[in-house]
Amino acid sequence: MSHTLITEGKFNYIEAGEGTPIIVLHGLMGGLSNFDAVINRFSKEGYKVIIPQLPVYTMPLLKTNVKAFSKYLGEFIDFKKFDEVILLGNSLGGHIGLYFTKMNPEKVKALVITGSSGLYESAMGGSYPKRSDYEVIKKKAQDVFYDPAIATKEIVDEVYETVNDRIKLIKTLTIAKSAIRHNMAKDLPKMNTPTCIIWGRNDAVTPPDVADEFNKLLPDSDLFWIDKCGHAAMMEHPTEFNKILGDWLKKRSF
Repeated sequence: MSHTLITEGKFNYIEAGEGTPIIVLHGLMGGLSNFDAVINRFSKEGYKVIIPQLPVYTMPLLKTNVKAFSKYLGEFIDFKKFDEVILLGNSLGGHIGLYFTKMNPEKVKALVITGSSGLYESAMGGSYPKRSDYEVIKKKAQDVFYDPAIATKEIVDEVYETVNDRIKLIKTLTIAKSAIRHNMAKDLPKMNTPTCIIWGRNDAVTPPDVADEFNKLLPDSDLFWIDKCGHAAMMEHPTEFNKILGDWLKKRSF
């Protein structure tokens, strides 16, 4: 990672730039470095980009859920003394962003979701075997992307370690159940926060139909597609992802 991890109190995060805060929310298996291209560009364009390390595997089991992660995000925003932020979330991070926005609309200037859970949960953990061999895990990791080469050995090793760690596996399955419990279909029509939806046309985790449904249910949303792209658009097509996001922020005057 090209940025230094800052530790203050219970928060670990990376930060770059000055200006309107963009808080980036990573997914269940997503490292902070997945957003290197986002932080490298937007920190130079009038934004303070902050990526907090979410306590996905460090919360007590009873607090391992979307609601508690959203509360943690609120505490982080208060800690940083931000009045209003732009939230950008991938996968579980998108779901946390949506839930936080539902509960605190006055604090969210705009929302950006990509491959977000919240409507349809597929490979959020329920399909993981309790123990598995490396090749099976490698295939699962590759399936997240349109181009399997994006699933580097480092990424595969991390997923393998997670599913073979009993505590992490239990928490992964707990988060999956929490994501299903916190389905947001009924909430979205009441959420008027401007939302940018960026989706991979070949997303096998949260299929394209999910993006269409988000766009239909959210009153003030714009949907953009990236071709030959899976579940993590900001990793697989960083330049195109950044262009879509940059154009949208400019058009909406954020």
